[in-house]
Amino acid sequence: MIFESLLVIGIALIVDFIFGDPKNKYHPTAWIGLFIAALVPFTKNKNSTIEKLGGIIIIVSISSVVILPLLSFEYVISLLTIDYVSIIISIVIGGLLLKTTIAIRGMENHAKTVLMCLDSDNLEKARTNLSMIVKRNTKNLDKNHIISGVLESISENTVDGVTGPLFYYAFFGLPGAFVYRVINTADSMIGYKTNIFKNIGWFAASCDTILNYIPSRLTGLIMIISAAILQNNWKESYRVMIRDGKKTESPNAGYPMAALAGALETRFEKINHYNLGDGKVTLTNNQVYLAIRIMKLTSILFVGMVTIPIIFILTLVGWWIHV
Repeated sequence: MIFESLLVIGIALIVDFIFGDPKNKYHPTAWIGLFIAALVPFTKNKNSTIEKLGGIIIIVSISSVVILPLLSFEYVISLLTIDYVSIIISIVIGGLLLKTTIAIRGMENHAKTVLMCLDSDNLEKARTNLSMIVKRNTKNLDKNHIISGVLESISENTVDGVTGPLFYYAFFGLPGAFVYRVINTADSMIGYKTNIFKNIGWFAASCDTILNYIPSRLTGLIMIISAAILQNNWKESYRVMIRDGKKTESPNAGYPMAALAGALETRFEKINHYNLGDGKVTLTNNQVYLAIRIMKLTSILFVGMVTIPIIFILTLVGWWIHV
């Protein structure tokens, strides 16, 4: 099981690093988003309790729709009489499916697209592209705050788009990674405290907060190790993460953000919300490229330091129970 899982993860990471994300019409996460958007209108109601119940139904129903094909796939594979054929098919398809929950290359491409707009002095287009990867209002952001938004998104996406899915894959296999993706996608779409979504998105936001509690903190710690390996300021990364990790509205997002701000010896600012770090306010493209390197190394280290050890321990426990 350990070797098979390692190969599945390896395929997922290699495919992501080389090819990135498929077009939306082929991407399961895009399908999940369409499903959420289609169900939301049916949950609208003047009664807040009914809206909250509708939000629960959205998550449960979409998670069920996602899990059933995965379990069916595993069952069909188990029916194959030739063991090595079933193992090869399971590993290859499993790796490709797991890849769809991971977005390292996708985040890198989004970040570089924003930088290209800034390099051509097209602030308006840079703001528009930034709005696709952050929740804040980007209309009036200056160049510095645009770059800050990109850096914050890279750090937060390291959890949402890499370590979170890998963490739950370790415990529950592909169903775990995909249910995490369902909840994370729903939170990004409806997990707002606005009049429209505060009831409907309550369950998605609460689940996302719970699921990210451990991965976000582990990711922050591994970012510090990545900073040390890449010869960034790991001591500052640790100090800022411990001090500023709780400053964000989200109880989880601040930890990887603060760790990255410290590692880059800079300061992230979301206007009227928070400041993370003590470094220079002026941000540069080079810091974005450094952040991408840290994200990539953190992703690889997380597999070696968290995902595989969890799978190994669970395998040993399973073996011991069956002895």
